[in-house]
Amino acid sequence: MGSSEGDGYKLKCEKDNNVQIAALFEIENGVEDAEKGDLLVEVETDPKQHILYSARDHPPIYLTIFFGFQHTLISISGVMAVSLLVSDVTCANLDDDIKSTLLSSSLLMSGICTIMMSLIGSRLPLFQGAASDFLVPLLAMQALNKSRCNLIQTSDTDTNQTTFTNSSGISVVNQREFILSNIQELQGSLVAAGTFQCLIGATGLVSLLLKFIGPITIVPTLFLSCVFLVRACVKFASVNWGISFMVAAVSLILSLYLSHHNTPIPMWTRKKGFHIMWFPLHQVYSILIGILVGWFVCGVMTAAGAFSPDDKLARTDTGLDAIIKADWFRIPYPGQFGPISFSTSVFVGFLIGTVTSILDSIGDYYACAKMCNLPPPPAHSVNRGIAIEGFCSLIAGFFGCGHATTTYGGNVGAIGVTKVSSRDVFITTGVIYFIFGIIGKISAVFLTIPYPVLGGVLFVMYGMFIGVVLSNLQVASLSSSRNLAIMGTAILFGLMIPYWLETNPDAIQTGSATTDGMIKLLLINPNLCGGVLACFLDNTVRGTLKERGIEAWQKMIDEKAYDMEEFDGDVTIYDIPLPRFLKESKLFRRLPFIPPLRD
Repeated sequence: MGSSEGDGYKLKCEKDNNVQIAALFEIENGVEDAEKGDLLVEVETDPKQHILYSARDHPPIYLTIFFGFQHTLISISGVMAVSLLVSDVTCANLDDDIKSTLLSSSLLMSGICTIMMSLIGSRLPLFQGAASDFLVPLLAMQALNKSRCNLIQTSDTDTNQTTFTNSSGISVVNQREFILSNIQELQGSLVAAGTFQCLIGATGLVSLLLKFIGPITIVPTLFLSCVFLVRACVKFASVNWGISFMVAAVSLILSLYLSHHNTPIPMWTRKKGFHIMWFPLHQVYSILIGILVGWFVCGVMTAAGAFSPDDKLARTDTGLDAIIKADWFRIPYPGQFGPISFSTSVFVGFLIGTVTSILDSIGDYYACAKMCNLPPPPAHSVNRGIAIEGFCSLIAGFFGCGHATTTYGGNVGAIGVTKVSSRDVFITTGVIYFIFGIIGKISAVFLTIPYPVLGGVLFVMYGMFIGVVLSNLQVASLSSSRNLAIMGTAILFGLMIPYWLETNPDAIQTGSATTDGMIKLLLINPNLCGGVLACFLDNTVRGTLKERGIEAWQKMIDEKAYDMEEFDGDVTIYDIPLPRFLKESKLFRRLPFIPPLRD
């Protein structure tokens, strides 16, 4: 920032992606009207405004902590929503202690993965959170047996032992063991899927993957997630539709209708005195504000007696006992839910989620680099980032999170708003998540958020997710009858087969109950049915790479892209710190995730 001779300031505004971004700059002449004593604000457009703190910069500690909390608040709702859906699928809603442990593990892993990504991963300022791509196979399992979590308690007077029986007629010794067995089934499948993703990155097969999988495959695959994501939204929102719609309305008004306006924030500094900074605060925290408003309304209605005692999922006093009983400190650890088991059908579903997560993360890497005004990440950075995401997903499997980790695009957008892309900020965000993960009462507090509030949040989050999915079609030819036929057929097939199986659960009879169950879990997954068909047709029906949109995606891994542009750094920003003798080793340099030797 330039020096100032006066006491005034000039506010420069940039319009970036339809969002007005404000930054405060000093000017040489004061802007205070001496006669009226009013503070005047001068606004001008500066399309060449640069990042305030680049990826290599070290902001003051107080700003680092502030921006770290900001990224935490932006992403916390997404992490919570995925963890709570895992709890719902594994029947952990029946046990507050296990439910709280699942959320603590998710928060802890988000912190660890974010720190690793900044230090030894892609080296970009990225947040790693719970991946919603892995929810579909879990929700598909739930669709096959909608009442499996409805346990019927029975007592044996002879042995004086209480047992539970679910809708499938399976008897379990106690409720907790039943929940743990559901979680253990996910762990082995997630470990295997995470290992696969880690190997994809470590061996440099990402570029090979992009030769066969493009927008015509990815869009139908991810779009079919709506089949079960809609049901999850309805389950949470149906507790009280009014509150859910209110939360969604607040978030949408703040993020869309008021997106071209900034919030005046009074500030005082010793150098400038009292002044007003204009910042799109309401847009950055639109989802968080929606949660707080909905939570407050539920609290008022609970206190006023508007909710009956049976409306436990809408009341704010339901989880108070869980907060009191929760330990202050609880450190999640591998194997905390017992020995892991493996399910082939769940693994195949997770494998589909892994592929879509890889492609989504690659797009986020390049979007982040562009947002930070950095050169496009070279191949070794992309490979390393995918490998770290896979490794973290593997570790998440051992911790029993029930989901993998992936890059959050929302935090990339926040960089464009704040103009702060320092890696220190994201390392701080990781530390905050780590602290949240080991303080048990914080997880317990998050679990008291009423279901209708979460339902409204899911409206907005998954609505944005679907929109982002459809945006991938911008690089493919939508005037091509080939592309339209492939996508339409894949989507119809992905809707048709799961619906048929759900309405005819006994249609598959192979003579083996195990084989029947595995086939059902595979076919009930719309992503798998539609995605496999879309991939097959896209690679067997004649079409050019440009027509299929693959040419544009392959350009993303070209290190020479944007060579003529000016950046706030060079490609060395993606290099990881290594001893020189390792960099000079010819064998070591052959690894696709190791940066080249530089002079």
